[in-house]
Amino acid sequence: MDFTPTEEQTVAQGLAAQIFGDLATHERLAAAGTGTDTELWKELCAAGLTAAVEEIGLLGLVLLLEEQGRTTAQVPFAVTCAYGLLAVAEHGTDEQRERLLPPLRDGTAVATGAFPARDGLRADGEGWLSGSVPYVPWLRDATLVLVADVDRELWIVRTADPGVAVTPVETTAPWSAARLGLDRAPGERLGGPEGRTGPGTGTNSATGTAAYEAVLAASRTAFAGLQAGVCAGSLARAVAHTTTREQFGRPLSTNQGVLLRAADAHMDTKAIRVTAYEAAWRHDKGLPYAAQALTAAWWASEAGKRVVHAGQHLHGGAGADLDHPVHRHFLWGRQLDAYLGCGSEVLEELGQLLVKEGSQ
Repeated sequence: MDFTPTEEQTVAQGLAAQIFGDLATHERLAAAGTGTDTELWKELCAAGLTAAVEEIGLLGLVLLLEEQGRTTAQVPFAVTCAYGLLAVAEHGTDEQRERLLPPLRDGTAVATGAFPARDGLRADGEGWLSGSVPYVPWLRDATLVLVADVDRELWIVRTADPGVAVTPVETTAPWSAARLGLDRAPGERLGGPEGRTGPGTGTNSATGTAAYEAVLAASRTAFAGLQAGVCAGSLARAVAHTTTREQFGRPLSTNQGVLLRAADAHMDTKAIRVTAYEAAWRHDKGLPYAAQALTAAWWASEAGKRVVHAGQHLHGGAGADLDHPVHRHFLWGRQLDAYLGCGSEVLEELGQLLVKEGSQ
């Protein structure tokens, strides 16, 4: 295994770090409230970072999402890439790729996903969808939603179509979330009526429920990368605070308890990062990575929760201030802790997968 970024991935990560660092400031985030920073989103798309994801792969996306997480930038980057660009590129038909990818690349279309699959969402034999999802991230911004029905089939739904209701909801993190309601809404099956066929499907392409599992695994890996960035940003703020804040005539960072807590958070952050890298690398190499994606998701949930709690705790009373930048990392970390499956749920899935593989 070699997780060393390619030249293209390194350049893209550096550009993302510059854009997020310059524009996702505390003042702009405070002004955005719970909404999306539309100017930042336009800047990312104009710089070609959304379009680049098809070329730099899932590992490249993980690197870019780390930079977003460091600044908790409020843009629909993760969802558009995971549920839009990568999902359509890997599992769509040639016609779907030709029609859907260009607006996703330039940012004129925004995608999100109603994941994981829920019992309440059903599709009839003619492709009409009914049911509801209580929470979909960045749905308020989305023009397309990748919907997973109860049978784990994937459908593309347009938010502007009749029968689609988008009701804003507030969640822990300010992700422009909304409730998705479908009342015989028209759906387009990802991959066409028979799933994706034809040349250029690639090792990772899949049909039917296999496509659902593939998109879920890729999304869990991507959001683990986002959590690695959130944790790195929280830890960086904690280090800066404890090295400059003095108590009894010396910096807080000289206290053994502070050092140990920060060291544990550092190791947890490294674990989230390396497991996300491994899963993404295996995906890009066309290797099986279901267990690695679940491992990354478990670390993102369990370790991520510990890190953002440590970051807030190490700030003392300032960490309890809802307007302090570190509190935003805390909110994002807790949201990512449960998104796409909390630690215990993911661990159960991983156990079932290992038992299944061991019996074959």
